[in-house]
Amino acid sequence: MSGDPRVTLARPDLAAATLEGIVRAARFVKPVAMQLRAPFAAIRSRPRADAEQVDQLLFGEIFDVAETGDGWAWGQARRDGYVGFVAGAALSDEVRASTHRVAVPCAWAFRDPSIKSPAAGPLDLNALVTVTEARGALARAADIGWIAAVHLAPVGSAAADPAAVAETLLGTPYLWGGRGVRGLDCSGLVQQALLACAAACPRDADQQGALGEEVPRQAVRRGDLVRWPGHIGMMLDEARLIHANAHHMAVAIEALDAAIWRIGPPTALRGLSRAGLAAEDGGLFGRRARTLAP
Repeated sequence: MSGDPRVTLARPDLAAATLEGIVRAARFVKPVAMQLRAPFAAIRSRPRADAEQVDQLLFGEIFDVAETGDGWAWGQARRDGYVGFVAGAALSDEVRASTHRVAVPCAWAFRDPSIKSPAAGPLDLNALVTVTEARGALARAADIGWIAAVHLAPVGSAAADPAAVAETLLGTPYLWGGRGVRGLDCSGLVQQALLACAAACPRDADQQGALGEEVPRQAVRRGDLVRWPGHIGMMLDEARLIHANAHHMAVAIEALDAAIWRIGPPTALRGLSRAGLAAEDGGLFGRRARTLAP
């Protein structure tokens, strides 16, 4: 079998039908699209609640399921391609087309069109919802409740500055495999910042370290990525970076020189805004989602 197992829906006994002739497997199946109906769910390395969390699904994201059993679904997250196991009870085979995304660090969904009614959530930044009606300042999202309209943005819209998005998550606790306000890791922070800017982004630090183009230390600027072995951060300017890290156990702002002294020399400095991604309106990224090619 070939390919990165993190993003290849294949095992020796089972693989996605699209991989037939590419990988070796005893059986090939067409994955079934399922959608997360819980505020979030862990993607785990094994079908056990105490297994490593390698990634997370957020509300409304699609998980392409190749196998179910014993309460678990094995499949691939459509948004970032990560493969693993998700608790089956959190998934629905009724897939709704998303109309909006959560555009703030987190948003509550109220049972009734009143902020005094019981709330579910919170829903994390970049969670996907299907708005069915609006009433005053609230919008009704299918399967979850009424959300403040100001906390939502239409699917296809984008923030202009990923570093500014990352700053909204300052102080969020560090959590391995996390992608939201309950906790996130270094690559989770970078991914969330770029997704909010309508830029497709892989999940892990080594994958993200291939985005954009290499730049010299003296040329780094806001929005560029700094990668170390197993770690990544985003520059706020030529001297400071923001990163989720286990030293602070939180998303923190740190001088790049201090981080280098503590961690060691970075293995890559990657410029994103100089890789043909400048938007016509002056933002770092265009208004349509795109892959940041190496």
